[in-house]
Amino acid sequence: MSSSVEEFRTGFRAWLRANLSGEFAGLRGRGGPGREHEAFVERLAWERHMAAAGWTCLGWPEEYGGRGATLEQQVACHEEYALADAPARVGHLGEQLLGPTLMAFGTPEQRERFLPRIVAVDELWCQGYSEPDAGSDLANVRTRAELDEEADEWVVTGQKVWTSLAHESDWCFVVARTEPGSTRHHGLSYLLVPLDRPGVEIRPITQLTGTSEFNEVFFDGARTAAGNIVGAPGEGWKVAMATLGFERGVSTLGQQVGFRRELESLIELAKRNGAARDPLIRDRIARAWTGLEIIRCNALRMLDGVAAGAPGPEASIGKIFWATWHRDLGELAMDVRGADGMTAAGAPYDLDDWQRLFLFSRADTIYAGSNEIQRNIIAERVLGLPKEVRP
Repeated sequence: MSSSVEEFRTGFRAWLRANLSGEFAGLRGRGGPGREHEAFVERLAWERHMAAAGWTCLGWPEEYGGRGATLEQQVACHEEYALADAPARVGHLGEQLLGPTLMAFGTPEQRERFLPRIVAVDELWCQGYSEPDAGSDLANVRTRAELDEEADEWVVTGQKVWTSLAHESDWCFVVARTEPGSTRHHGLSYLLVPLDRPGVEIRPITQLTGTSEFNEVFFDGARTAAGNIVGAPGEGWKVAMATLGFERGVSTLGQQVGFRRELESLIELAKRNGAARDPLIRDRIARAWTGLEIIRCNALRMLDGVAAGAPGPEASIGKIFWATWHRDLGELAMDVRGADGMTAAGAPYDLDDWQRLFLFSRADTIYAGSNEIQRNIIAERVLGLPKEVRP
């Protein structure tokens, strides 16, 4: 590791130590999958505090408000953030997905309008991809958009589902069909749509955990400026796939610090309640530890591809592995807990961390590309096997 990377790590660690205190001290460990409802307003204030100190969008070029941090420096900061048990980020969809997409495909006007507000965490974004009949099969999108030339606006009609944090967001990047009669990945466009306009309705979806970080979003003639299209009309598939590529970046190593913390806490629980004396439980814990090391190796291989500008099949391999591992960890947690893990801590539905992990991790193998779709990608695009027969 170069001294510049170590200096970057040390500087961020010191900043976190000094600033996760006072009004922000109670935010440690707050938020995250299945817990996005926790202290959201306070976490937003924390992230704006980070922005004021220059700790958001680290990998962005300086001309767009970032620090131009190297891949190694970004990894170091994500790891330090997780090690500090700092609160889950609220602006990650803008910072990690939309921002890089606008840098790659956006117009100068779009970059000038949106990027500074992402850096400052003044506007929050959500992702309008999945639909009731187009989840993992994104090419089946039916939401449509028509250009009203007189008003110079796109008119969007359709439904999106499983839209994370739409109820807290200001904007949504939407994949919509803009060429009538087109099918599959043809005729799609990538639109930036404000959520505070007439014709937009957001309905939270209550999950197994009792929380509602996912939403349905209905567009009924919702309008956005004609200039809010990223790339040319009909090029939405290319832009959307690039966004997904940015999704699996340096934050994955920070994610694994959280996984390791969960596993270590579960081992301590097993020792305290005697579950560790069960040889089957001990074997599963050992397998979980080994699996975590494999996840890290996969992530490092994937980052090699990111550094080269072309993430390889490691992205799909890694997604399958970590999602399945985390789901299995939730099941292991319930077996370590034993019978009392079946009872809520309080009325009406007060879950502890292990129960929430078990329930929410059921979704890990579905969101961000289901295991089945990832296996198809590996089979067809990497191994060259015949494509799946489609109706």
